[in-house]
Amino acid sequence: MKAIIWTKYGAPDGLQLQTVAKPTPKDNEVLVKIHATTVTAGDCEMRALNFPLILALPIRLYSGLTKPTRINILGQELAGEIEAVGKDVQQFKVGDQVFGATGMGFGGYAEYKCLPAIPTDDTQGALALKPTNITYGEAAAVPIAGLEALHFMRQANIQPGHHVLINGAGGSIGTFALQLARYFGAEVTAVDSTGKLDMLRSIGAAHVIDYTQEDFTKNGQTYDLIFDVMGKASFSGSIKSLKPNGLYIIGNAGLSQKIRGAWTSAVSSKKVTSGTGGHSAEDLIFLKELIESGKIKSVVDRSYPLEQTADAHRYVETGHKKGNVVITVVQSSTA
Repeated sequence: MKAIIWTKYGAPDGLQLQTVAKPTPKDNEVLVKIHATTVTAGDCEMRALNFPLILALPIRLYSGLTKPTRINILGQELAGEIEAVGKDVQQFKVGDQVFGATGMGFGGYAEYKCLPAIPTDDTQGALALKPTNITYGEAAAVPIAGLEALHFMRQANIQPGHHVLINGAGGSIGTFALQLARYFGAEVTAVDSTGKLDMLRSIGAAHVIDYTQEDFTKNGQTYDLIFDVMGKASFSGSIKSLKPNGLYIIGNAGLSQKIRGAWTSAVSSKKVTSGTGGHSAEDLIFLKELIESGKIKSVVDRSYPLEQTADAHRYVETGHKKGNVVITVVQSSTA
């Protein structure tokens, strides 16, 4: 099968199209013929080992000291068709259209991927039947960002009438968080760059703020929830912009933010949290049902064929993408 092999740490040119052996499913696995996958910011960070040293070193030790060996195909999410099932699998059958997260094994940048029908933990990913009313490309863009956004919006316990601000709303996680906050009854203010504002309005933002022109922490508005997707907003300014008993979620918190957050949570009515969500088939099914009922949708900026995955990485790293970037593995499966 064709796959994009991760040959070195660093620049996107280390992603090379090669031919490798097609995997065979174990007794508890399914073999997915991948129609579409995506390039996430996390894929780019993993490829370049763009992490703090405390994380980069263990990842390098696990993946391969001088070059990637244990993990050599990136890609965290996929959509496709089940081509074969292991003898113990009862949840899926050949021909089922599915979407899911690949877990810590990655492997989405390929024509085929084996996944467990019932993962035993979050590291093994999650798989569910694909929403019937969207393309493979649109479905591939759901699992990682959708599950992360769902985790945080549930954590916020949003009530009808709550005022929610999402900083970095125009990316993959932000676009889902915006729509989910609206689904739970919030009035949403979306913050991002100039070129993303119209798109944010189109998916339900009641108010938009261009961060290149205005600092939301200085306009005097307060919110029940502030979700800072990339953790780039002023910590003290964000706390001041919270209502009493408000929640500040930092999606990509650094050590100092975690320490300050713990102190703030201990000494005031305002709470700060961070972390990541898990992967579960139940939550994927929940997102599937919202998509099929028209409550949320995936936002796809552009798509690339598999052989241009390195170019897709370069584009994602510009920071200009609106929503998601899709890799089309089967050319008839347009995004």
